[in-house]
Amino acid sequence: MIRTAQPEDLDAIAALHTRARSTYYRGRIPEEAYGGAAELARTREGWSRAVARAAADGGVLCAESGGELTGVAAFRTADGETTLTQLHVDPVHWRRGTGAALHAACLDAWRRAGVRRVRLEVYEHNLRAQAFYATHGWLPDPTGARVAGSHRILWLTVGDVAGEAGETREAGE
Repeated sequence: MIRTAQPEDLDAIAALHTRARSTYYRGRIPEEAYGGAAELARTREGWSRAVARAAADGGVLCAESGGELTGVAAFRTADGETTLTQLHVDPVHWRRGTGAALHAACLDAWRRAGVRRVRLEVYEHNLRAQAFYATHGWLPDPTGARVAGSHRILWLTVGDVAGEAGETREAGE
């Protein structure tokens, strides 16, 4: 089930975020930068701001199975640009359709809001995420732009009609 995140979800969201990030950051950056107590508190605070954001400015969606949080996605619209800021699935729930369901729910929200194009940044060593996004129609920034040298920028054109495997296409294609 996909639903809107609530303030009471914050501890579970922050813990899931930390578990997911550890899979691609471990061995690449210091653990305290993604897994220490201070970072967990900072992560929770960031999610708190996202959950409190006005609906017109973005959203946070939770995937849940059997009462357990299995994934989370967040997006934000600022200055006319929508960004998928987070999409994490608890590693114990990988390959079960959770990420695809969250992605589809984001697409639905973007279509309802009239969003035509979305941006995201993905860690260059997170090959699993890059493959997921490619499968769902995200394309590398045509300029090859990166953020802080370690994140790639991807773009998605949000079509009017959902296609196979979560892809998007324009109506009539």
